[in-house]
Amino acid sequence: MNIFKFLSKNTIILSLTFAVLFFTFHLSYAAAPIRAGVNITGVMNSPAFSNSVQILLSLSIISLLPFLLISITSFLRIIVVLSMIRSAIGTAQVPPNSILIGLALFMTVFTMAPTFDEVNKTAIVPYNKGQMTQMKAFEIGMKPFQRFMIRQTRERDLALFVQFSKIPPPKTANDIPVYVLIPSFMISELKTAFQIGFLLFIPFVIIDLVVANILLSLGMFMLSPVMVSLPFKILLFVLSDGWNLITKGLLMSFK
Repeated sequence: MNIFKFLSKNTIILSLTFAVLFFTFHLSYAAAPIRAGVNITGVMNSPAFSNSVQILLSLSIISLLPFLLISITSFLRIIVVLSMIRSAIGTAQVPPNSILIGLALFMTVFTMAPTFDEVNKTAIVPYNKGQMTQMKAFEIGMKPFQRFMIRQTRERDLALFVQFSKIPPPKTANDIPVYVLIPSFMISELKTAFQIGFLLFIPFVIIDLVVANILLSLGMFMLSPVMVSLPFKILLFVLSDGWNLITKGLLMSFK
């Protein structure tokens, strides 16, 4: 994928204008006072100008990292399942969002470690050694993520976006455009996360029903069944070692 697709036209123009003005101002002070002319062509062809543009583009891409983290890794499935288990138990803000996000991040690093290692070996290390350009390193670095997403994506979801993108049916996995693969991967992850969440809700709903029927039979209409069932749901979750089971299930769910 071309890096410039991530950047709007206005951002590129402003970045280039800022770089030209900066180096024009710098050179005008560095030169002798009697030299009023500045060679713009020489400035634009200088290595310093090229490096500055690369820095500006890199900083712009860094701002997209949270979006990429959610879109092309296992983070989406993990955080949805963790949020649903909290809702199933009935604890509104326990564990806090920061705890769930931190746990989801570390589990994402754990599940994506082979992919990150492949990206480092095939793209980052050769680029740091000067063996390939930035564009080439980006294209090669996306390949491991594409293979990971394809393994988790359902054919039906992929066919949906291929149909609406109006592109020829891809013959191989490498022929699938990234803009088609990413949304297909995301809706597949959402479906998988909701399937897991449905199974997690069942035992806690049963506890709520039992407690509600007992309170109704005792005539305790003013007592909230949710408040009474909450300790029993927490007790069930702790006795069954729920966090261990959920973590194990999530790790095993990735192919």
